[in-house]
Amino acid sequence: MRLLLTVLLAVLLVTAAVAQSPDAALKQPVLDTTSMDASIDPCTDFYAYSCSNWQKKNPIPADQSSWSAYGKLQDETLLQLRALLESAAKADAARGSNEQKIGDYYASCMDESAVEALGSKPLVPTLAQIAALKSKRELASWVASAPDASLYFFGYSSLQDFKDSTQQIAGVDQGGLGLPDRDFYFKDDAKSVDLRKAYVAHVAKMFEILGDKPDAAKKAAYTVMRIETALAKASQTRVERRDPHNLDHRMTLKELTAITPSFDWRTFFAKEGTPTVVSLNVASPGFFSGLEAELKKEKLSDWKTYLRWHYMHSQAQYLASPFLKEDFSFYGKTLQGREEMPPRWKKCVNGVDSDLGEALGQVYAEKYFGPDAKQRAARMVKGIQEAMERDLQQLPWMSETTKKKAREKLHGMANKIGYPDKWRDYTKLEVERGDYASNGNRGTHFEYRRQLAKIGQPVDRGEWGMTPPTVNAYYNPQVNDINFPAGILQPPLFDAKSDDAPNYGNTGGTVGHELTHGFDDEGRQFDATGNLKDWWTPEDAKEFEKRAQCISDQYSGYTIVDDIKINGKLTLGEDTADLGGLILAYAAWKDATKVQKLEPIEGFTPEQRFFIGYGQSWCANERDEEKRLRATTDPHSPEKYRASGVVVNMPEFREAFHCKADAAMVKKDRCRVW
Repeated sequence: MRLLLTVLLAVLLVTAAVAQSPDAALKQPVLDTTSMDASIDPCTDFYAYSCSNWQKKNPIPADQSSWSAYGKLQDETLLQLRALLESAAKADAARGSNEQKIGDYYASCMDESAVEALGSKPLVPTLAQIAALKSKRELASWVASAPDASLYFFGYSSLQDFKDSTQQIAGVDQGGLGLPDRDFYFKDDAKSVDLRKAYVAHVAKMFEILGDKPDAAKKAAYTVMRIETALAKASQTRVERRDPHNLDHRMTLKELTAITPSFDWRTFFAKEGTPTVVSLNVASPGFFSGLEAELKKEKLSDWKTYLRWHYMHSQAQYLASPFLKEDFSFYGKTLQGREEMPPRWKKCVNGVDSDLGEALGQVYAEKYFGPDAKQRAARMVKGIQEAMERDLQQLPWMSETTKKKAREKLHGMANKIGYPDKWRDYTKLEVERGDYASNGNRGTHFEYRRQLAKIGQPVDRGEWGMTPPTVNAYYNPQVNDINFPAGILQPPLFDAKSDDAPNYGNTGGTVGHELTHGFDDEGRQFDATGNLKDWWTPEDAKEFEKRAQCISDQYSGYTIVDDIKINGKLTLGEDTADLGGLILAYAAWKDATKVQKLEPIEGFTPEQRFFIGYGQSWCANERDEEKRLRATTDPHSPEKYRASGVVVNMPEFREAFHCKADAAMVKKDRCRVW
């Protein structure tokens, strides 16, 4: 909820998993024949054919909820970052330098004895402030003074104006929940009911660790659950939020105050350092109407309980082991099925990446991301964009009027590869050794203030939404750019020295995926400059919706776990991007190699290597708890269907593996948008 921008980032989701030992740094090739099971007919089950032996060889580590090709690569990256941070922690770096900041942050996190000695003391000053509140009118002032106001009640930040993509404006959005999604508060199946009971028990246990008596802690937990359920009821669903028009509600401060008169907005904005806010985007007006009803209904003492919980929950990651272990017991074990907490060093590496990501990323990129990888990735991106332009030219269902606008958008799309051209300035962020909680809170506060400082300023189109070591990629519709951090451009996902076929099937599919996001059911609603603007003729829009419905219907028939089906409306954008992306990657690969004489390698034709490279990019194992969580919260389909669900729609796959017309991996009524 911290940034409204996150609602709009169309991301190729990967699991940030962790490793067991430095042996994980042995790079797997882009196409790994030892991960396959050749006894399985690819025309019957392509995913099993590509990944069965990988799944057998790669059980889920005890500290993970899933394990995947992406997760293993992220793990290898963590090992690289750990080495960089341990070196920085030992160095006698100049005060205020990036090296000093990342080294001291990591060292303070790794100093477990200091964290344990403090116990709950870091919480005392803020808890005293909450206890001292004398009226509900003071809630606004207290929330504004918190390290990150977006953790309480609602989210507040800067965001790009939907109607004027050149400007940053203020925005507020729904929030204030302890469970991952509003639907967790209302689903009535047995596992969901048990999960809510476990959540209440967890909240009560945390209050007990803080010092409350068991009866008081239990009562407090039910108070938290009651308030959060009311806020959840007023919240938009994830499917509703996939339509950007449902998030675009420009209001004056007077209009927002009329919706929530019980919240002192003028004091809130003044204390946040943004007193000149006179208009802003209210992403979910219905939520703020619901918040107003609760502000009137609930007693001040109950709101204090709610604030105590959310403050304690936000700080658990920085605190002594009783808090940390109980936090993991619910959010790691109960929600995700993890068996063990990750080792401390992984937590600390991720903390530095979160709060000082570009300071750490600059060191990482200098050592691990060479110019060859960047140049080859850039050529691949360019080739796939050219493939999309050719595709647009020949689309039979789109009029020339809309095609012209689509080409304008394609030509206006910026490509960001590896790392930013301009690195973030952390000069004003103070980092000290021996005070992990303070460093963490200062890091959170620094980023929160950095976001608020954008309000009223021009949009910085060079900014990145991910750090360079991240094994992921994304498309931002309001900036109209595709972003590929250095972390994702390495084996086994991409290798500058590898055969082109699996490179295009794997990373080429990723590039095409992000490119297609600009033209999926969400992205297509933004124009070439990132404005929320309809550039489609009514007839073309209907044709798009008809083709997109085919994809939604297909994926809605797939089972995730138990009797839970994919929510095809939630995953539509990602499923569309997966299919369109691989079609584009295949066309670009064919064009890039058209003058080459391609030979079989290890018994596989070039076309087969292309598809196997794609299939192996999704090799994964996943715990049932994680599957259930993702079924509600994740706009991406399970890895199995990201592989097999795509190829069933591609005649090129059928030809590559000589599949019969009635084979399981051949869809009779093919889906295709792009």
